[in-house]
Amino acid sequence: MKISYHGHSIVKIETNGKTILIDPFITGNELTDLKADEVKADAIILTHGHSDHVGDTVEIAKRNHSQVIAINELAVYLGKQGLNTHGMSIGGAYEFDFGKVKFTQAFHGTGFETKDGQILYMGMPAGVLVMAEGKTIFHAGDTGLFSDLKLIGERHPIDIAFLPIGDNFTMGPEDAAIAAKFLGAKTVVPIHYNTFPVIKQDPARFIELLEDQNGKILEPGDSIEL
Repeated sequence: MKISYHGHSIVKIETNGKTILIDPFITGNELTDLKADEVKADAIILTHGHSDHVGDTVEIAKRNHSQVIAINELAVYLGKQGLNTHGMSIGGAYEFDFGKVKFTQAFHGTGFETKDGQILYMGMPAGVLVMAEGKTIFHAGDTGLFSDLKLIGERHPIDIAFLPIGDNFTMGPEDAAIAAKFLGAKTVVPIHYNTFPVIKQDPARFIELLEDQNGKILEPGDSIEL
């Protein structure tokens, strides 16, 4: 299994002959190494409905005939745009051809702003567990710190966790370090920082705050083999 990071909250998982993209915000993301018109994906998983996470999902999914996996309200919205979607809800799991996906809680917003300025409800924000090849990957989505992260880690031993550290909209480095301790993940990677001035952070500071976890900074395009 190969897992790579591509700036902001984009994570790519290559497993069981499939490529899965999480939160493909490419257009408008100056930190990514990906190009929206070239990236390939068999499946796209979305943590929530904000534009910096839905990103280029529609274009990528239509070009690749990707299946889009999302919280049900967001899946319904994207399904009406002609995408092949699979709606889920927090706490639910489903076995796909590449592995199992389970959505978890996240504490954040959820609205999607349309071109005419309306804000549409897109269901609850979420984190996501991807379980394949005997490994478990956790993408926390956008969230603040909450104590049930400990329960998530106890229920699903995590090999690698991607945690937001940008502050302002999500956890900052201090809270994210506590979240890493709660989760007990073997490896922790910081995400959702430096894309915009308001979430400017030094990822090395986050790594220094970790106690028992192995922290690893991935630059866009860097990967980890599990």
